[in-house]
Amino acid sequence: MEILGTIIKRTIALQNTVSKVRRKASPEAQQRKTLLKLLSKARYTQFGQEYEFDSILVAKNPEKLFQRSIPVFDYNKLFDEWWHKTLKGERDVCWPGKIKYFALSSGTSGSASKYIPVTSSMIKSMRKTGLRQIISLVNYGFPEEFFSKGVLVLGGSTDLQNMGNYYQGDLSGINQAKMPFWSQPFYKPGKAIARHRDWNLKIDEIARNAPKWDIVMITGIPAWNQLVLERIIEMHKLNNIHELWPNLQVFIYGGVAFEPYRKGFEKLLGKPIHYVETYLASEGFIAYQSRKDIKGMELVLDNGIFMEFVPFNEKNFHPDGTIKEHPEALLINQVQEGVDYAILLSTNAGAWRYLIGDTIRFTSLEHSEIVITGRTKHFLSLCGEHLSTDNMNNAIEKLSDYFNVPIKEFTVAGIPVGTLFGHKWYIGIDEQHLSAAQVAEKLDSFLKELNDDYAVERNHALKEIQVELIPTQYFYDWMAMKGKMGAQNKFPRVLQKEAFKEWEAFVASKKGIQVL
Repeated sequence: MEILGTIIKRTIALQNTVSKVRRKASPEAQQRKTLLKLLSKARYTQFGQEYEFDSILVAKNPEKLFQRSIPVFDYNKLFDEWWHKTLKGERDVCWPGKIKYFALSSGTSGSASKYIPVTSSMIKSMRKTGLRQIISLVNYGFPEEFFSKGVLVLGGSTDLQNMGNYYQGDLSGINQAKMPFWSQPFYKPGKAIARHRDWNLKIDEIARNAPKWDIVMITGIPAWNQLVLERIIEMHKLNNIHELWPNLQVFIYGGVAFEPYRKGFEKLLGKPIHYVETYLASEGFIAYQSRKDIKGMELVLDNGIFMEFVPFNEKNFHPDGTIKEHPEALLINQVQEGVDYAILLSTNAGAWRYLIGDTIRFTSLEHSEIVITGRTKHFLSLCGEHLSTDNMNNAIEKLSDYFNVPIKEFTVAGIPVGTLFGHKWYIGIDEQHLSAAQVAEKLDSFLKELNDDYAVERNHALKEIQVELIPTQYFYDWMAMKGKMGAQNKFPRVLQKEAFKEWEAFVASKKGIQVL
């Protein structure tokens, strides 16, 4: 294994040297080449014939004709018009061949499952991007033996459901099931444990086997990794996880912002580690943090995904976060730093001008680096306050630091206050010494600092900020009730209408309050 680690590191170092010498194509050129590859590959599909990909391929400006010819799709529109055929086993619908795998993705704990096609081409692209991210870790100065030790991948079950025409499961489960042979010696928890569908059983098995492994890196969604580390520490009566895994140095995370989890997570460690963010969605591996100590992820512009960027404003989106019929869609060479954009993806899994639902902001045009700022439907703007998930996460992080308490979970909803408006927050705080009034006052002040629109509206239409402090376990119990424990599932930061009513009734029942 040590020899393998030496080979891996030297190979990576050589590739880094070659990449520095080789001139990299511009972001615009990378994206044009990617689009032409996608169009060429899918030209004979039903979708390609319907929208005349052949004509786009020979156009003087293929990007412009592509945007003019093909409408924007959200999930429901693309599924209802095209993807539903692939579930029935039809071939060559939006991508050549038959779709064998579908990732079940809800985006939030409350919504119905979406069936996202996962093709062999997409799996190869995700694997290639994952290897690029591993290569980037050389810049952290790890010793050669780092690359020959274990990586704990906390994902969904690899025991995919056979639906006759296709297999379905979490994307993480599909990727682990298709993991290349050369990575097997490093991958933990191993095939047997990874097959478990029962989340609590999987955590217990990981905890029991943890002393057998020398883990240097863990990956996954912060909340579930924190639960696993807590179970390991409890089971083996440790002070921190480094007593068992002294070589643990990296946490690669994605799916949600890490800031709300940081304080609680770091209590489980015996020494500092590196945090590396990824943007791996069911629709593809979109970006990853490629530079040390930089808050921003580099977009993957040359590996099976063509991207467009829609300014997230009233011109392009309805108040409920749905996209308008003919939005302004910009290319990579037209974007600006500091502006919120929604992303449209066209991919080698048969997504075309597909609204993924996330909003991003460019932090560096030179490096094509972005941060995720929220979801198109997870903004609160009842009266012009334009409160983003990014604002919420930052305010919760400040709140956690101010009161010196870990806050892992929270959610918020808009509520009526007479003829005006208010926000109702549910915050998971397990310490008993804080009052809701204290927390509400500081949360309100932090949000005013972070968002000028919010500050203005607090003097006008946004009249009331309510906070209810609840045990963190309530959030996990809700997830369990919804059958959304573990893997890629996360609690929604903003609850809308019926989901909020259901959540309030659930919290009341946990407290033993009868809701009429």
